[in-house]
Amino acid sequence: MPKTDAMTRRPAPEPTQNGRRGWLQAAAAALAAAALPVLAQDKPALQRIRERGTLVVAVYNDMPPFNVNGQGIDVALAGALAQAMGLKLSLLPFAAGEDMGDDLRNMVWKGHYLGFGPADVLLHVPVERPLMAANPQVNILAPYYRERVMVARSLAAAPKMDTLDDLAGKRIAVPGQSLAGWLLIGSESGKYREQLSTHWKDGADAAGALLRGEVAAAAGNASELESVLGNDPRFAIEPLPLPRMRDGWAVGCAVKKSSGDLAEAVQAAMQTLGSSGEIGRLFAAGRVNWRRP
Repeated sequence: MPKTDAMTRRPAPEPTQNGRRGWLQAAAAALAAAALPVLAQDKPALQRIRERGTLVVAVYNDMPPFNVNGQGIDVALAGALAQAMGLKLSLLPFAAGEDMGDDLRNMVWKGHYLGFGPADVLLHVPVERPLMAANPQVNILAPYYRERVMVARSLAAAPKMDTLDDLAGKRIAVPGQSLAGWLLIGSESGKYREQLSTHWKDGADAAGALLRGEVAAAAGNASELESVLGNDPRFAIEPLPLPRMRDGWAVGCAVKKSSGDLAEAVQAAMQTLGSSGEIGRLFAAGRVNWRRP
């Protein structure tokens, strides 16, 4: 069947010798242009980033005190990391997925189905062997903080806390959809469930209720509680007194597994930031005690 012009439906004319040559040249140029992204991807990751001049760092949205409305410890750390690598920062805030595997896929090795990402580096990734094993497409490295579940209490309402029984009958604010919430709700077969106030969105929100005197205690991540209560002498912040309570977990960075040169550069830069005291200063600015991982 002869080719037709889309507008007139008439047979399209055969190309002349000059026309054929021009068509071939145009086709060759189009193929070369199409190959450019592939060739660019063949370059080492760090080389591509340095040619671009910016480091794209993904940070979680709405995660106090690490990122709230574009401000927080992880936002500042992303800037310090880019500067240490001699690059400008391009921040990529995003909403957490259903689980950590979703976040690693969307922000590190594949990109989000809505069309953004992946980033060069994702911050605040648990440095856990099971997570590494379940996500072989990524490299999790450079731990920069040790988080843990803690409880803050009013010293006036509860002068001591050897066990949770010292808080018996007192209201405890805790975000229900959190590790702290699950631990307290299930502790001793639900013994403390009736005294829990669980409608808070995160530990910082729960700590705010304690600060206002609405509850006697609040549970959450150490960073959340400390960022609100700071060193206020009216309150004590201690590990949650539960049997077999683990000593927290380290958080670090994630990069694509194939980006080995980038992983080495990020590891070196984070080590420099830690040994120079810069990471400690960033946490202090967020009113959080820096716990080395």
